[in-house]
Amino acid sequence: MNAWMNKLFFFLLFLLAVSCKKETPTYSPSTNELYYPPMNGATWENSTLADINWSAPDTADLYSFLSSNGTRAFIILKDGKIVIEKYWGQNILNTAPFNQATNWYWASAGKTLTAFLVGIAQQKALLSINDKSSKYLGPGWTSLSPQKEDLILIKHQLTMTTGLDYTTGDLDCTDPACLQYKADAGSQWFYHNAAYTLLESVVSNAAGMSYNNFTDEEVKSKTGMNGSWLPLGSNNVFWSDARSAARFGLLLLGKGKWANDQIMTDQNYFNAMVNSSQTLNPAYGYLTWLNGKSSIILPSLPNSFPLLLSVNAPSDLFAAMGKNGQYIDVVPSQNLVVIRMGEAPDNNLVPTVFHDDMWKKINAVIK
Repeated sequence: MNAWMNKLFFFLLFLLAVSCKKETPTYSPSTNELYYPPMNGATWENSTLADINWSAPDTADLYSFLSSNGTRAFIILKDGKIVIEKYWGQNILNTAPFNQATNWYWASAGKTLTAFLVGIAQQKALLSINDKSSKYLGPGWTSLSPQKEDLILIKHQLTMTTGLDYTTGDLDCTDPACLQYKADAGSQWFYHNAAYTLLESVVSNAAGMSYNNFTDEEVKSKTGMNGSWLPLGSNNVFWSDARSAARFGLLLLGKGKWANDQIMTDQNYFNAMVNSSQTLNPAYGYLTWLNGKSSIILPSLPNSFPLLLSVNAPSDLFAAMGKNGQYIDVVPSQNLVVIRMGEAPDNNLVPTVFHDDMWKKINAVIK
């Protein structure tokens, strides 16, 4: 076991001890209607801390924590309105201050956007998540036998249960030679990035257009989001400004609705996306992380642990989460959306540690 894995093992033991002693905070449910900002321009209504009885003095500790841990953008929406919006540091090239118009990478937080797009494709009858992946990727998209490859459905790509070998080395590689058999589809959970990445080809081939064009037509043009998918090695990474991430979070909070437009009409799909999608890792929906579940399998690990995604966050939180602490947190019970973009947090082993600490600071403000 290498040094990193040793540290991770002891960190998990620590988390287990802590989670046994702490209780997830309780909150009074929100019944307010959601506000949606205009499609164009920078207009976005605000709520002050005083308006909603949040603690202004405790924001100083929150801001200090965020800025000292590499955060570039931080937004909290309450009922769709901006309560907190802060920016720190420089853009990705260190050539200009980070501000409202600066783009940043979503990393794996873009997986939840992909899950939403797959749902739209199914809604438009372009595909079914119960279709074989080979219907859209072609036979031989893996190194598996035809019989084993045909067991893999789009749903397995959405739920990280393709059964592909995670010990081959490069889990980003989408070449058939890299995609080898380890278990039958549906019988193994592992955070395999390549299987997710290939969903973009599934959607593009089903829709007959580029992935960026499909995203533009089905989400961006209907919500006022900006941003685009950009290639990075074997990956395709979504970049946008923080407000666009907040718009996507608000779209999720509204269960796929934007103002009077019900973009995601297939509510069965949406509910499946933000709830446990299988029993192997109940803390995972369709490419979306879930709090409040009995156990979790974290990225890079094959084993389940009796832990929460976040002890300090509301139990109904679901999240798009990415490398170096890119978060789109959605809390339906409180009508909250929390956005964090930035560099890898200092002195944190994995982003989930920072995420939990962040929510401890947020709780002090919204108590």
